[in-house]
Amino acid sequence: MTTYDEHVSLGELTTTADDVRRSVESVIEGKPEAVRLSLTVLLAEGHLLIEDVPGVGKTMLAKALARSIDCTVRRIQFTPDLLPSDITGVSVYDQQRQDFEFKPGAIFAQIVLGDEINRASPKTQSALLESMEERQVTIDGQTYPLPDPFMVVATQNPVEMEGTYPLPEAQRDRFMARVSIGYPSPAAELEMLDVHGGASPLDDLQPVAHAHDIVKLVEAVRGVHVSDPVRRYAVELVSATRTHPDLRLGASPRATLHLLRAARAAAALSSREFALPDDVQALAVHVLAHRLLPTAQAQLNRRTPEQVVAEIVQRTPVPTGAGPAAPGAPPDHGRQQPRGY
Repeated sequence: MTTYDEHVSLGELTTTADDVRRSVESVIEGKPEAVRLSLTVLLAEGHLLIEDVPGVGKTMLAKALARSIDCTVRRIQFTPDLLPSDITGVSVYDQQRQDFEFKPGAIFAQIVLGDEINRASPKTQSALLESMEERQVTIDGQTYPLPDPFMVVATQNPVEMEGTYPLPEAQRDRFMARVSIGYPSPAAELEMLDVHGGASPLDDLQPVAHAHDIVKLVEAVRGVHVSDPVRRYAVELVSATRTHPDLRLGASPRATLHLLRAARAAAALSSREFALPDDVQALAVHVLAHRLLPTAQAQLNRRTPEQVVAEIVQRTPVPTGAGPAAPGAPPDHGRQQPRGY
């Protein structure tokens, strides 16, 4: 485990990110795309929604990412009787001091794991809105900042919806990306039986990076150059969701910002100091689809938001010569294919 006291170079970023990726992949078998997307969201200062059927490793992925970093971690099991104060904290009267003392809730951690987030009531879910967007909590008129880095990783099942509360649009819009892990391949499932058969590999997982490292990596990602053509391309993709006939709710300006930040992180993870249109393309479905609401006719036709975003990506012209004029960048890099997600 290494720490950096000065500005992190692109090589150091890639090395540390690879260490974290390998650590998580030692627990999650055969899902490199999901692991890479999780790391991209972390470095892009976003929050991740993991949505899939039970038993495919949603909580395992979140725990493995948290344990691979030496930082504060809190897990919240969302249930119907969970209260907002259980998440944000509460002011308690101290008899000796004759004054109120603030007791921080579970949200005061650097990585917060929200398991089965849709099982809590909308009132409790709304306790996350301020913290996820502004990275602070306001209790009794007093504002408390959250630690840095700060990331919420939430899970939910798309099936078994009885007694659950669907996430409202304002809540889903605060998640930078949504990932579905999916079932493993037969080979990966067989390997899982060997690795997980005796004991959980989480028990032996050791941190490979400090929270201070992640802060430095985030600062390095902010310096990744995004040219004007790439920015316009991201805006065109998001704008197309607002006028598509199969959608009654398109993506917000926050989605455009999240798409740009995620593209920066993806470029950095690919050892590039500049983002390409391919980075935006590869992330568009993950960043945009969960924010969209299809029309009733689209639902009857079994048209999913993922299909709509993929169609928009296909028909939106890709800018050519979108290379940066950033210092130290190659004069004509052309288009490179990014790693898959």
